Amino acid sequence: MARKVDSEARRDMILRAAVRVFARQGFAATRVDDVAKEAGVAKGSVYLYFDSRDALLSAAFEAYGAASRAVIQLARTGTGDALERIASLVRSVVGMVSAEPELARILVDLWAAGRQGDASAVDIAAVYRDHRAVIAELLAEAEAQGVLRAGVGEGHAAVVVGAIEGCLVQWIVDPALPITELATPIVEMCVEGLRRREGA
Repeated sequence: MARKVDSEARRDMILRAAVRVFARQGFAATRVDDVAKEAGVAKGSVYLYFDSRDALLSAAFEAYGAASRAVIQLARTGTGDALERIASLVRSVVGMVSAEPELARILVDLWAAGRQGDASAVDIAAVYRDHRAVIAELLAEAEAQGVLRAGVGEGHAAVVVGAIEGCLVQWIVDPALPITELATPIVEMCVEGLRRREGA
């Protein structure tokens, strides 16, 4: 049992080292040697747990991907009207990403490098599609509930996602930006701004 715990601890240590190096140097510029040096282990030790850089990247985003899927599922099944659930999704995404600044930096690095839909462990285009899809579903539901103002369509889902991503990119470039405080203005402008007003 102790050996299994030690093995898991070693794997986690290597993975955390990889995240630090990917965030600092960029994924494309990072070699397995760099990860080994950061972790203070031999290169062969990295390969005991991960067979490639992509395997390291995939493992780094495993928990993040699961959390993202859970946020989307909660938006679909949670309480409140559809616009309230979009607001909760916005707050959850901002909170989730801001809690892992190194992973956020890696995501932006992959996005900038155009690693979408290839062998990369993170299909960023698919992440955007999933978020746009759930927001579009909720906007349609809000319309059916009578809480959505006239003239709102699927394009507004892309705008909501764009507002979140735009603020996150600004925060990565300028860490002094209080990212967690920006969830409220995003909700006020991009979600509550879509709500039907009394008498409208």
